[in-house]
Amino acid sequence: MRKENEAVITQLMGKSPYEMTKEELLAALDACGEMARNLVGSEQKNKVRNYHEMNRIAKKGQILFTGSSLMEQFPIAEYALSKDLGKCVYNRGIGGTTTDDFLREIDTVLFDLEPSKVFINIGTNDINEQSDGEYWQDHLLKNYEEILRQMKVRLPGTMVYMMAYYPVNPTDQGPDWAKNMFKTRTNEALNDTNSKLRKLAKKYGYSFIDVNDGLKDENGQLRAEITIEGLHMYAGGYESVYDNLLKYLA
Repeated sequence: MRKENEAVITQLMGKSPYEMTKEELLAALDACGEMARNLVGSEQKNKVRNYHEMNRIAKKGQILFTGSSLMEQFPIAEYALSKDLGKCVYNRGIGGTTTDDFLREIDTVLFDLEPSKVFINIGTNDINEQSDGEYWQDHLLKNYEEILRQMKVRLPGTMVYMMAYYPVNPTDQGPDWAKNMFKTRTNEALNDTNSKLRKLAKKYGYSFIDVNDGLKDENGQLRAEITIEGLHMYAGGYESVYDNLLKYLA
């Protein structure tokens, strides 16, 4: 057990985890998990509020990037400015967002901006066991289609680009939460879901784009030198994504 985890449990329960019964330890771990979920939820709510307030002064009809942490951590606006794109780009990504979260806040993270172009990367946080027992991919595809259906109705003139999921690089060196994600978020699962999303894009007349050129190693995994913990990328990795996106941004 990691020392930081031991310290949290000891502070929470008043004694070392090594002094606890199995039942007490399980209760402590559940409590820690609930605390983490509450912290993430609070952070997401704060970001939604900030975006809502920023949307009031945002220019309509610009380019929007939206989705989960893979989008939030993409410094797209800075690259666009530094590389003289000459266009206004907004980023409304929120870390930890699932397709359920996205649908719940869809006005703030999408419709309020009335964008002319939308680049969306959402759904990788759905690649986990669902609490109701539904297969994760069925849940993801159902929600993703609802997002597309709403866009078709409310943004009929908007160009929509569904971005292929980035590859991952499973490793035992990262944090525990990342290791747990690798149980279901595999490159095989990502590739299979990408193929289904491509068909979904075609159904709605949208573009499905794979801008992962330069991100993969010889084994098809996310290059170790550009990833933080096997899932997310440093800015240098996103520079390759930006360069691959230029033909769609023009």
